[in-house]
Amino acid sequence: MEYNFKKFEGRNQKTEDRITVTRKSNSIGFPTRFYEDNKIKEYKYVVLFWDKENKAIGLRFTNDDTEKDKFSILKSKQGYGASLVVRSFFKVNSIDLEEFYGKYDWKKIKLDDGTELFVIELKSRKEAG
Repeated sequence: MEYNFKKFEGRNQKTEDRITVTRKSNSIGFPTRFYEDNKIKEYKYVVLFWDKENKAIGLRFTNDDTEKDKFSILKSKQGYGASLVVRSFFKVNSIDLEEFYGKYDWKKIKLDDGTELFVIELKSRKEAG
């Protein structure tokens, strides 16, 4: 019998595909699997959108240096994904992180103008509790 072993190199690597909203760091996180599957390392910035009625955050990844309202993607030096520090976004939109922190499934949509967004719908921890 012949074997074709490959060394396992994923120790301590997060295999999470959901986008995270973190209360302590006022950030949005992109775990390794999401980061790699969606080729996030090819981008430098994210532009955020807010749908107040549906409590949904839209994220558009971009390399446009001229985009005025962009947030820089902070990429992990150890290869563990990336994050955005978006305190101003949460404050301006009155998003209470004590109520809405957590891990969120995402979907990809296209706006009428062709803009592609990753969307997460925030769920209240108060209602779930």
